[in-house]
Amino acid sequence: MALLERVSALIRANLNDLIDRAEDPQKMLKQVILDMQNQMLQVKTQVAIAVADEHLLRKKQKENEDKHTEWMRKAELAVDKKQDDLARTAIERGMGYKNLAQDFGEEIEHQKAQVENLRSAMRKLEQKLTEAQAKSELLIAKHRRSRALRKASQARMAAHDGSKMGTFDRMKNKVHSEEAMGQALAEMANDNVEEKLDSLNRTDEIERLLADLKVRRGVA
Repeated sequence: MALLERVSALIRANLNDLIDRAEDPQKMLKQVILDMQNQMLQVKTQVAIAVADEHLLRKKQKENEDKHTEWMRKAELAVDKKQDDLARTAIERGMGYKNLAQDFGEEIEHQKAQVENLRSAMRKLEQKLTEAQAKSELLIAKHRRSRALRKASQARMAAHDGSKMGTFDRMKNKVHSEEAMGQALAEMANDNVEEKLDSLNRTDEIERLLADLKVRRGVA
């Protein structure tokens, strides 16, 4: 029956796995507990109905057994009165009620099995519900701790990620290269200034020497 299938699914549910897959474990666990409580109420209702049906079947069985007994007494009375035809009719009626009583007996056995299945499911579901209620906070705390540990592990892995370290090294080398280039350009700029200054000094020296030669040569 569909009810027992739903209950069986709840009983088999692994709470740890459900919490691990849930985006909101606390909300998910509350929903599971609510589902269990709803199914528990339905199972209890079905148990009560099944037990009531079993009692009704037993009552019907007893009625047919009594009818069988009554008609067999009538058959005995007909035999005593040498009314064989009436006796045959009474026996036939009695056998019909006996067969009905046997049919009700078989149905009672099926009903008993159904009641036991429902009661067993109810006990297991009640145990699972108690477990979920008792461990809800523990399971949620465990899940949070597990997630925190996983994030910490991921952070450590990221810190030792070769590809990321390679990228960092490349960036570091690029910065060093740019620094060296800038320094070289600065040095080149300084060299140009010194060259210009040296050139000016040489020009002055040349002009001074030219003036001395003119003086010595008496050239105006």
